Amino acid sequence: MNTLPLLLKREYWEHRGGFLWTPVWITGVILFLTVAGMITAEVLRSHAQVQVGFSLDSLRNDISAKDFAAAGNGLDMVQLVFSAIPCIGLFFVLFFYLLGALYDDRRDRSVLFWKSLPVSDTSTITSKALVAMLLAPLIAFAVSTLAYLVFLVLVSVWTAMHGLNVLPAIAASHPFGMFWRLLLTIPVDALWALPTIGWLMFWSAYVRSKPFLWAVMLPFAALFANWWFGVLGGPHISSDLRLAEILARLLLSVMPGSWMNGKFGVGSPKGWVNPDSEQVVGSFDPSHVYSVLATPDLWIGVVAGLALLGGAIWLRGRRIETNV
Repeated sequence: MNTLPLLLKREYWEHRGGFLWTPVWITGVILFLTVAGMITAEVLRSHAQVQVGFSLDSLRNDISAKDFAAAGNGLDMVQLVFSAIPCIGLFFVLFFYLLGALYDDRRDRSVLFWKSLPVSDTSTITSKALVAMLLAPLIAFAVSTLAYLVFLVLVSVWTAMHGLNVLPAIAASHPFGMFWRLLLTIPVDALWALPTIGWLMFWSAYVRSKPFLWAVMLPFAALFANWWFGVLGGPHISSDLRLAEILARLLLSVMPGSWMNGKFGVGSPKGWVNPDSEQVVGSFDPSHVYSVLATPDLWIGVVAGLALLGGAIWLRGRRIETNV
């Protein structure tokens, strides 16, 4: 019997609050603020004759095809924002999920129950890694996409109340193009995240207490030691900046999109993401996104992540006790 789908369902049901409700609440807050802004604008306009931002009435009279095109590009940016903001919450959810993935069931001794089932350690750890690589990001992406559609409905209704048809602006945007291009970034995110996934799960399987301190403080200690040896004129690994980039990749690469512009990675393509471009969707063209697959740092990270996961599997079979 294939146990992997069942293990994935188990992980989802045990952590549904983080995987599902975190992006729901984040996008819900964005939509609430949108509605609150619309209500505020209407109240100030009707009671105090205060104009907030711009006049929809004058916009209705003076808008041109060029303005609709600019509005379409603005909607592309909004769609990108709706996908990006939940990623911040997803990062924290996945970071602490991975830290506790193998440690928590050793702490409460439920590992003895799971080991009594016909499920291998390899399957267990593979399911947890796949949740962090694919399942949780896909759930967050689906929620953010639905929230963006609700945003479009809200904007359409509000502008229609002022006699302005927003459909030409929506037609000038690229909702389907952005959807597919953002969806295609998830496999790249998954590969790029492997070093962090492996690192956190290794310590989750290894330590007897306080996995956060071991996983986080050890890289900072290495960075400090490298700097200190350099100051003393002794041997050190590399430049502080280079080492900081490597350690950031080790701790932060589970953040979706962290491979973009080399912000958290080493040697990833730079200069092709242009948020000021009139064609935002072009920045996420698959030819640009998948150029990351040609960088050696991605594959070095994949090998390192798989090696760390292999270590976690080995430890999972031998360490079942913790000191609480």
